[in-house]
Amino acid sequence: MLTLKDIRTRDEGQTFDCKSIQVTPKALAVPIVAMANADGGVLVVGVTDRKREFEGIDRYPEKLNEILRVPFDFCIPSVSVKFSYMPCVNKDGEKDRLLLIQVPASQTLHTNQADEAFMRSGDKSRKLSFDERIQLMYDKGERYFENTAVYGAKVSDIDMTAVTKYVKRIGYGKKPLDYLKENNDFVRTNPKTGDDEVSTACILLFGKNPQKFFPRARTRFIRYVGTEEKTGAEMNVIKDVTFEGTILNQVQKTVEFIETQVAEHTFLGNKGIFVTRRDYPVFAIQEMVVNACCHRAYNIKGTEIQIKMFDDHIVFESPGNLPGLVRPWNIRHTHFSRNPVIAAFLKAHEYVKEFGEGIDRVCRELNANGTAEPKITDNDFILRVNLHKIDAPINVPVNVGVTDNAPLNAPLNAPLNASVNVVGTEKYIDKFTDQLTETQTTILQLMSDNPYITKTDIANILGIDESTVWRNIEKLRDVYVRRVGSKKTGFWEVLK
Repeated sequence: MLTLKDIRTRDEGQTFDCKSIQVTPKALAVPIVAMANADGGVLVVGVTDRKREFEGIDRYPEKLNEILRVPFDFCIPSVSVKFSYMPCVNKDGEKDRLLLIQVPASQTLHTNQADEAFMRSGDKSRKLSFDERIQLMYDKGERYFENTAVYGAKVSDIDMTAVTKYVKRIGYGKKPLDYLKENNDFVRTNPKTGDDEVSTACILLFGKNPQKFFPRARTRFIRYVGTEEKTGAEMNVIKDVTFEGTILNQVQKTVEFIETQVAEHTFLGNKGIFVTRRDYPVFAIQEMVVNACCHRAYNIKGTEIQIKMFDDHIVFESPGNLPGLVRPWNIRHTHFSRNPVIAAFLKAHEYVKEFGEGIDRVCRELNANGTAEPKITDNDFILRVNLHKIDAPINVPVNVGVTDNAPLNAPLNAPLNASVNVVGTEKYIDKFTDQLTETQTTILQLMSDNPYITKTDIANILGIDESTVWRNIEKLRDVYVRRVGSKKTGFWEVLK
């Protein structure tokens, strides 16, 4: 649920935008159409998009009436938005309201009155070419599957305890069954028979036993010895584990298990300080698992998600090709959910921070660690993402146990002799020695050696208090280093 603080501070993006009450109906139609054609979103009217001042809407009844007609009179076909109001105090200190326009991800291609189609891409509404428009019309057909009724499924197949937890998380005030009947067509009444029908998304997210209806809607992890898959007498599988249950359960259990297979390496870094490096960033593992479960084509029922871990890389295989207008060359900045209802659910559980940011952040994390970006291919109706291991120095011990960044257990047959390919920034840092204090130079070097280092780690290494560390970081921030991601799971990126 949005708060006034969210509206003031949240960056505009794939699913969020602010508009002044003075916006014209023609201009407002563009982001409404763009969001409906992509992943849906929320438009807040009555806020200046740059300064985020609350103008409010109550002093402009004529403008408000025009805006309320936009989804119906200026969008073709009409977009089934939901309007709500949020009390606020406007910039003049008076009680007022903001208008919230909830735009659903649509299964239909929408245009404005000029017959122009747009799609949301980051914080922009991009006009589509003729070929892109035709392709999007075709791809939107796949969105019907998560909303189709599951043959034989009944309300009794839904785990109402799981629904109760979810409605509490999102702040929904009514009963769990009311939520299912009033949102996303999770449960709807067949007009001919009068029976309740349960959607595919509902079973996958809240089902007591989703595999009863979708036997291959599961995630399988396979660990191999070596760098390639072998069969027959040379079969090199040493772990084969399958995770079932709801999508949320699969994501949680899969990420937890992969963490037990990811090694850490402690070695002597620059400036004679010991640093620790993981084989794969925490966020990269989570993002790949979430993407596989969130965007797979569940209408392809012959195979499950497969995650294959080798000595030097992990391959994530998910049924279905890249959805919508997403292609390997634009995937960092173009987003389109095959299953927008499932995507919104995972976003509410904070597995998705902002639609469209995940792959870009994975690439930045790998780049910061001196590793190649993921290789993405889709063929034979299978999407494959190849995630390369971050190279560690030769003959260093593998850490076992718990660190500040993530819980790790000893991996099976973890290779202790990794190839050398540590990308340092020592020459870059040395250039600014005259501009920085010795403490700041050392902090910058520590961040270069270990992007996941915490201020507590730095304080312990340097023998100073955390507040001093933080003051120095603030002087380095956005000039020499920047924070990518959250305080808990993010990392430091040295600006080269």
